[in-house]
Amino acid sequence: MAHAKTEIPNSKGPGLNATLIIICQSMQALAFGGVALFLPLIREDVNISFSQAGTLAAISTFTYAICQVPAGYLADRYDPKRLFVVGLIGVNLLSAMFAVLDDYGMLLANQAVSGVFRALIFAPGLLLMQQQFRPDRAATAMGLYVAGGFSSNILLNALGPALVGPLGWRWLFIAFSLSGLLVLFAFAALGDSVVRPPKGTPTDRADLKTLLRYRVVWLSGFIQFVRLAVVTGVAFWLPSMIVEDKGFSLGIAGAVVAIGAAVTAPSNFLGGWMSDRLDRPLLVIGTSLAMLAITLAIIPLVDSLGILIAVIAVNSVFVQLYFGPLFAVPLQHVGRDNAGVLSGFGNFCANLGGFAFTFGLGAIKESTGSFDIGFWVLAGLCVAGLLTTGLIARIPVEPKPTEDILDSLIDNELVHRGGVPERHTE
Repeated sequence: MAHAKTEIPNSKGPGLNATLIIICQSMQALAFGGVALFLPLIREDVNISFSQAGTLAAISTFTYAICQVPAGYLADRYDPKRLFVVGLIGVNLLSAMFAVLDDYGMLLANQAVSGVFRALIFAPGLLLMQQQFRPDRAATAMGLYVAGGFSSNILLNALGPALVGPLGWRWLFIAFSLSGLLVLFAFAALGDSVVRPPKGTPTDRADLKTLLRYRVVWLSGFIQFVRLAVVTGVAFWLPSMIVEDKGFSLGIAGAVVAIGAAVTAPSNFLGGWMSDRLDRPLLVIGTSLAMLAITLAIIPLVDSLGILIAVIAVNSVFVQLYFGPLFAVPLQHVGRDNAGVLSGFGNFCANLGGFAFTFGLGAIKESTGSFDIGFWVLAGLCVAGLLTTGLIARIPVEPKPTEDILDSLIDNELVHRGGVPERHTE
């Protein structure tokens, strides 16, 4: 049966808005990625252990995690653009401050506060990005949003090792911050806010307590835990593993990670596109988790640089391929009106995994002398996530009739403002 969907226009065009959102997301990701890439230099400069180095990322991930649900709640009820801008200002200023600190305690506090501001970027940014696409392209929008962060990692890992020699890691962090602020000012001036339904419109919006009664929310939350345990754990410690365990230089480590990031960036968009086109998000999720389990189990066993690059490249294809589909699955069961809170809860679960394994892989390295066991534990988690995907597949999707009503009401509101919605029938 033909089903009309609404493409919601913006006064300055979805192309400009999407571009600015992606670039803002990309620039703020440089600071977090820089800590991982330059960690061997930071550890030596500040004189900290592997465990202490792990806590620099772990504390940021922890505060980021606990603020996800509040940030999602605010994004559902207030202007996501304003929250997005506040978060970006805080992250970029704290990144500049990180560059001038020498005390471990101050660095730890800096990263803890940075996590709070990063939380104000994620859920509001997702809502802003979804605004640029039709509702039935939610997975595509979310995948494209995250692709920006991985795009910046390509540049960081390709050029960072060459630039860190003459400039030093501190000046690079300052450059990241200044560039991020310049892009942010452009978005603040030119970007559009989310179009809200008219007041009094009936919605399916629910509080978190009600949403947690859905089994799919908890099951997808566990897969989110697995997702970011793999993404953050590997991203933060892979350069150190290549240098410390495999015996290669920092330049080679940066090149290998850059190759991985180059593969990951388009896979974010591709996974969302495949999920929306096939209408099979769980197929994308399950395939990704299976391939991640295999590649993570192999990485510790490989010492040849060529084979290592090939395995990491395959791993990188699937590490974020299922990002958009995974965030879209709960929306199919609970409804788009709860997108902010659901995205916040999903990312909360994800960052618990990131927190546990950013610190955990460092602790395992320090106690065993290698990262091998940590990577094998991550492989086991992916197998558990694959089994959980099978459980979600057995839960029927209940239709949300109010969403068609909302599409019509939003159309009317936009026409009243002078916008002309483009209708698509599929």
